[in-house]
Amino acid sequence: MTGAPPAGTVLCRLDELRDPGGREFSFGGRPHVFEMFVMRKGDAAYGYVNDCPHTRSPLNWQPDVFLDTTRRHIQCATHGAQFRIEDGYCIWGPCKGDSLTPVPVRVENGLVVVV
Repeated sequence: MTGAPPAGTVLCRLDELRDPGGREFSFGGRPHVFEMFVMRKGDAAYGYVNDCPHTRSPLNWQPDVFLDTTRRHIQCATHGAQFRIEDGYCIWGPCKGDSLTPVPVRVENGLVVVV
């Protein structure tokens, strides 16, 4: 992915993320900014490009706010599509059946790291 952070980049500490919850990250400069976010669910972290497959717009409502009111799904701020946290699969909305673009991350010694 053009502009994506290289493998080994430490994004944050897992315990800095609400459970469940997320944080957005930007890399590079205009016009080639790479925008991604990380979601925490339990002891796991999941990374995605911050780009709705339907509208190509950022998913978050406000900085670092990605979840629906039940805090069970990622929800697009533009049109309400809902995605599973664990795999980015769209379960409801105009892009049902599509998926968010993953950015592989893992938790190492309490740190969320790009793979």
